[in-house]
Amino acid sequence: MQAFNGILSWAKRRDRHLTGVWLAGGFAFDSWGFGRIDRPETQAVFIVYLLVAGITIAILHGLESRAEDRKPSDKTRAILIFMTQFALGALLSGFCVFYIRSASLISSWPFLLAMAAILIGSEYLSRYHTRLVFAALLLFFSIYSYAILLVPLVIGQIGPVPFLLSGMFAVGVFFVYMRALARLGHERYRGARMQVLAGMVLITIALNAAYFLRILPPLPLVLTDAGIYHGAKRVNGNFQVMEEDEPPEWQALFGSKPIMHIQPGAKLYLYNAIFAPRGLKTRIVHEWQLLDPKRGWVTQQRIAVPIVGGREEGFRYYTIKTDPRPGEWLVRINTLDGRSIGRVRFAVKEQAVPPATTTKILK
Repeated sequence: MQAFNGILSWAKRRDRHLTGVWLAGGFAFDSWGFGRIDRPETQAVFIVYLLVAGITIAILHGLESRAEDRKPSDKTRAILIFMTQFALGALLSGFCVFYIRSASLISSWPFLLAMAAILIGSEYLSRYHTRLVFAALLLFFSIYSYAILLVPLVIGQIGPVPFLLSGMFAVGVFFVYMRALARLGHERYRGARMQVLAGMVLITIALNAAYFLRILPPLPLVLTDAGIYHGAKRVNGNFQVMEEDEPPEWQALFGSKPIMHIQPGAKLYLYNAIFAPRGLKTRIVHEWQLLDPKRGWVTQQRIAVPIVGGREEGFRYYTIKTDPRPGEWLVRINTLDGRSIGRVRFAVKEQAVPPATTTKILK
């Protein structure tokens, strides 16, 4: 027991330094350890973390609601706060992993930045975990974030309806939880309930705004591969593509976009693989756009393709653009409601002779 107290005291003195180490290490471990979102093990981990966070917050609330002479000891309080902080931190870290996997950084960076700020803030502001409002709102945000991942898996769809159902599920679960807290310590609950309610409203508005402004990632879809090619066809269960020979290494080093050299009347093929969980069916759009110096990106064609989830490496398909004009091109890979999954940018130049290509097999 004395050794445990010594470790607790040492950790408390170095809390600021250890927090950064645990934060970086925890995120790295989650990035490596979390597999597919539709695996039962992944769901079990999230549920266990939610239960640990909810139970430890409830226990601390019940103890803090006692009379002054029956309040928890500093050691008991520190242990409960650590367990709450660990569970909530692990939840937020796991959510960050899946949200980042699904995100197109160009469109989703404000949400990802906010998510990272919440994760870092929850780790460094450990002293606020004793306050019911702070801990309860972090738990509500975690339940809501988990529901956004869970509901599409359960009903096999993505879109506004599953998202709204996620919100209803999160609010319902949290309402039942807060009623349980009220039974454990009514006076302390009554002093915090209006602040918790206001925080719930703000979090709900913020997440809905992020969704309908299309900065929330298109969970749970993940772009696993994408590229522009001179040819593509299915061969023995794989895809055979014709790739233009690579540019010089110095061009790639400085981020030079691909230049597709074509003859008049040629075709270009945009291939991609998109992971979707098992049982999920939806439609994805390839929007081929040409850069106009005066009007910006102008859509040349928009092709919707149905996809089915379940394949580890992603559902594969390609669309074709016949006789693309010379210039700057962009293919946006979006959901039907315009949520960005990814994009491929390239340039087109005409030439009299066929380009040098290499055959490549995509599995």
